[in-house]
Amino acid sequence: MSTPHNSAAKEQIAKSVLMPGDPLRAKFIAETFLDEPVLVNPVRGINGYTGSYKGVPVTVMASGMGMPSIGIYSYELFKFYDVENIIRVGSAGAYDPELHVYDVVIADSAYSESTFAKTAFHEESDILLPSAELNQKLKNAAAGLNVNARAGRVHSSDVFYHDGTEYMKTVVEEKGCSVVEMESFALFANAKYTGKNAACILTVSDSLVNHEDTTPEERQNSFTTMMKIALEAAIAE
Repeated sequence: MSTPHNSAAKEQIAKSVLMPGDPLRAKFIAETFLDEPVLVNPVRGINGYTGSYKGVPVTVMASGMGMPSIGIYSYELFKFYDVENIIRVGSAGAYDPELHVYDVVIADSAYSESTFAKTAFHEESDILLPSAELNQKLKNAAAGLNVNARAGRVHSSDVFYHDGTEYMKTVVEEKGCSVVEMESFALFANAKYTGKNAACILTVSDSLVNHEDTTPEERQNSFTTMMKIALEAAIAE
């Protein structure tokens, strides 16, 4: 079993997948937390690794950046590899002044102006939800690790660079978004369409209001708290 974007055999992919955007973050998670990780997909550098965490098989596979990219990889995992659960493990920019770098946010919904879901599945809503059960597992795992994870609506943007603060004001005041990233809306759309489970946990990498920031190396290697939460949620029964 393979696809144009994934050369792994079907049995090489676990039922639960952690999905960071960055292939190097996928490598870091696999080599740091998984026992006997094996590279099962190297296609296009979107590396996927399967190993075990506390005796339970887990795959960690990158998604690339943006909704078109995670849309491809998560759809193929759900549809062709029989994956049941995907947890996005990513970074986000803060809209909320009370959020600071390294704070952890669990997405309770995702708003987007993207046409991804409408084009793919005739989905008219611009706000999509994570899977309730998987999302609760993230919250339980955070509590078990004594992490004060904030729940909030994420803005899944198609655009990284844009002109003007009025746009951000609209997203924050009218849509109630507390952070911005670029993937969750498409992941939630794919999960809804395929009848599978998806959730998202994020670490604040920079603030659009407080102008705090982290380095690329820190974003790759230092967001270990959310990684531990996601892994605990992935193996929870």
